[in-house]
Parts: sequence; C-alpha cells; structure tokens
Amino acid sequence: MKNSNAFAISIFIATLVPGVGLLPAWGQGGNPPASTKESGETSGHGYTAVEQISGDVEQQIRTLHDRGRHAALKGDAGFFEKHLAAGYFGIGGDGKLRTKAESIQDFKSGDIKYESIDERDVKVNTYGNTAVVNSMASVKLIANGKPIGGDYHATFVYVKQGGDWREVAFQSTPVAPEGR
Repeated sequence: MKNSNAFAISIFIATLVPGVGLLPAWGQGGNPPASTKESGETSGHGYTAVEQISGDVEQQIRTLHDRGRHAALKGDAGFFEKHLAAGYFGIGGDGKLRTKAESIQDFKSGDIKYESIDERDVKVNTYGNTAVVNSMASVKLIANGKPIGGDYHATFVYVKQGGDWREVAFQSTPVAPEGR
C-alpha cells in the first residue's frame, strides 16, 4: 500500500511541470533579435543579456510550471505528450524510474486523478539552456481507486531543445512527518 501511494505521488511529480515548451523560443523562428537601447547591438539569441539576467526566462519557467500543474489537475495527457523530452525519466518517492510513455499512460487510462496540488516554496534557477525547479507540494489524488495524499520535495530539470523547453528529468522525495 505504501509503495502504491508513493508511486501515485511520483506520477504527479513526474508530470507537474513538463509544459515549459509552450512559450515562444526567443530568437528562433520569426522573432527578431533583441537589441540594447544603448548600443543597438543584438546578442544573437533573441533577447539581450540585460533581459536574460532580469529574470524573463525565470518568469517563463514559473508560468509554464503552473500550466503543467493545471494540466495535471485536468488529466491532460496531451499536454505532457508535447512537453516531456523523448528521453525523459522521473524517479518518484517510491524510488521507481518512470519513462515518458509510462507517465503519459497513467493519465490516459484514468488510473491517476488529482483532486488538489498545492505547491509552495517554488524556486527556479537557470543556467543557459537548462532550468532547475525545486518545490514542495501537498497532493491529494485517487490512484487506482484509492485516495492518496502527502507532502513531497521535488526537483525538475528542463533543457531547451529545438527552441522549446522540455522536461528531461525529475526526482521526488516524501517529506518525513515531524518527529522522525
């Protein structure tokens, strides 16, 4: 029972934030390169160094993180099909490795249905074409007809691939009850 609870929570964590690919890829496609007001020179990346440092990318990741949470609450498997990397893997609170196909199938089958996902302490760090999101989430869901709930710390890793952000990895860890 405990393993199935951890497994179901891991499915949530695995699919919470794969949606970072929805935002336009700055400097790719039809977006003109940005230029600085002072020099008029472009960075060649579609945004200026000042814009990059100012947190624009961080805000995009935060927005898409929230969109992924909403997709999980709706059971929107299509959202995750689009925004998980082909080689995606996630390690849930039960220690089991889950692939992209396995995570998506749990939504399609209806085996996983979220009642609530209350996230807090969301932190985003960006490193060029990589973003790391750390968070805490209290989750309530039904997995294979059984109610499950708990608090989990999670780490999500995103990489910009082909102009779009894709979730490539995650790991979740159950939060031990106080006094342990």
